Amino acid sequence: MSSTAMAPPVAAAPEPAAQARRPVLCVRGLHKSFRKREVLRGIDWDVPAGRVIGLLGRNGAGKTTLLRCLLGLSPIDAGTVELFGEAMAEPGGERLHRIGFVPQTFDLFPWMKVRAYLDFTAAFYARWNHALAARLLADWQLDPKQKIGELSQGQRQKLAIVRAIAPEPDLLVLDEPVASLDPQARRAFMAELLELMRAPGKTVIFSTHITADLERADADIALLRDGAIVFTRPLGELRERMKRVVLARAQGWTQAPAVAGLLKATLKGPEAQLLVEDPQPDSLQALAEREGAALRIEQPTLEDLFVELA
Repeated sequence: MSSTAMAPPVAAAPEPAAQARRPVLCVRGLHKSFRKREVLRGIDWDVPAGRVIGLLGRNGAGKTTLLRCLLGLSPIDAGTVELFGEAMAEPGGERLHRIGFVPQTFDLFPWMKVRAYLDFTAAFYARWNHALAARLLADWQLDPKQKIGELSQGQRQKLAIVRAIAPEPDLLVLDEPVASLDPQARRAFMAELLELMRAPGKTVIFSTHITADLERADADIALLRDGAIVFTRPLGELRERMKRVVLARAQGWTQAPAVAGLLKATLKGPEAQLLVEDPQPDSLQALAEREGAALRIEQPTLEDLFVELA
């Protein structure tokens, strides 16, 4: 999907204290269809200030569509989106000074040189950290004199990240931003992202399949499934409350045993593998004894949770 230029007129940003009192994004009843196929089905979602939100979902779940709808880059069929407390209908106005966006692909202005492109972009923003942009170009080995069309896909993605971070945005929206980066570059990007988040009130919405990056950022996890946000929870809460319960016996299982808090059951040979929210060890031990099964309670990784829940 091609990226879209976002070049708002210059205007001052509201005070940080004012933005912290309300959600950065407030979404109600958002619907979006393509050729009669409903992709987003009545999404309700509040995004608080000051957090990294990891948007997870299977390929084709609608993550890119949702992010573009949130920013006014794609029209919605029904519902409302409020950005910084005001209705978002299309790109424009002072709010976009406070947004950084990294699309999946970046293919704008191939004839422009890197430095000229950044200087051109900086003129549209109320604030722009030139020193930060220059440092990132050097650290990420981007030649300011090279034409954008001559850059590799990974280099173009780095440039898109520089463009998004340099205005020091209050909301940074990232759509698979590290898909074309090597591990070293991805680690450097995550370091810059965490540095940005140290400033009060900064918010990041981060769509990715690389769950290790979300763990490094201690993100809140929002799961998009069947066209809706089915839950949003802090990563620490997911780790604490979601467990894999394994009941094993020689004769195996024809159906999953009934367990309070059961989210998903998988029967594999002699084992019943159960994803359980807030498991009760005493009750599970009693169940295991009644069924003549051995009991294990494991801590799944975030990747395991994603596979199970998505």
